[in-house]
Amino acid sequence: MEKKVNFLIAGAQKAGTTALHAYLKLHPEICMAIPKEVHFFDNESFFTQNTVDYSLYHRAFSPNPTHTLLGECTPIYMYWQNAPKRIWQYNPAMKIILILRNPIERAFSHWNMEFSKNKERLSFWEAIYNEQRRCQEALPFQHRVYSYIDRGFYSKQLQKMWRYFPKANTLVLRHEDLKTSPQKTLDEVFGFLGVEKLTPIERQTIFATPYIGDMRIEEKNFLLDIYEDELSCIEKLLNWDCSGWRK
Repeated sequence: MEKKVNFLIAGAQKAGTTALHAYLKLHPEICMAIPKEVHFFDNESFFTQNTVDYSLYHRAFSPNPTHTLLGECTPIYMYWQNAPKRIWQYNPAMKIILILRNPIERAFSHWNMEFSKNKERLSFWEAIYNEQRRCQEALPFQHRVYSYIDRGFYSKQLQKMWRYFPKANTLVLRHEDLKTSPQKTLDEVFGFLGVEKLTPIERQTIFATPYIGDMRIEEKNFLLDIYEDELSCIEKLLNWDCSGWRK
């Protein structure tokens, strides 16, 4: 395959990336990778040599004659330290779509998913209270499972991405907007990608793992204290109002 991948849904995990992927699969001009998460740019084994075998990546794409764009959705790319540079080295013109969710809700949703998969046995409180210690076992890399809080520090992840890509090549969306106003959000995505808008878009029903229980107020307040400065950074970086994320 000669054509390079044009865009990525690069994060954040548990912020609506599966829904956006499902919507974009409906577009006749867009070929999305199979499987949904290729995990190429966060796979350290692919980058041990001076020359990277991108044919391994391209195997995930089977475009037909109507497809003008190739896209992929691996939410950990935004979080993985080495991914932005690798993406830039592959295609410096890559367009990056990022969806941000209230980091407190995102952390709880992340824990709930891992607990449901039996990858996590601690309670949410035990997991977030002990996260820093537990994540040390993955050093020098980030922890793929226990990084409930750390993944929510979006500002440093955005700045890392912008170090390699101009802001014009990134589209940052709100999870709430995709959920409540999918047509408006998708119009923005289609415009960003330069493809024809689909109207009306068929609303997608995406399976969500049922929550085991509710987050306790003590857990929420603990995370609010941790994220207060981060929310202020996001407001400044994106000119957003994050007051709803503080409630």
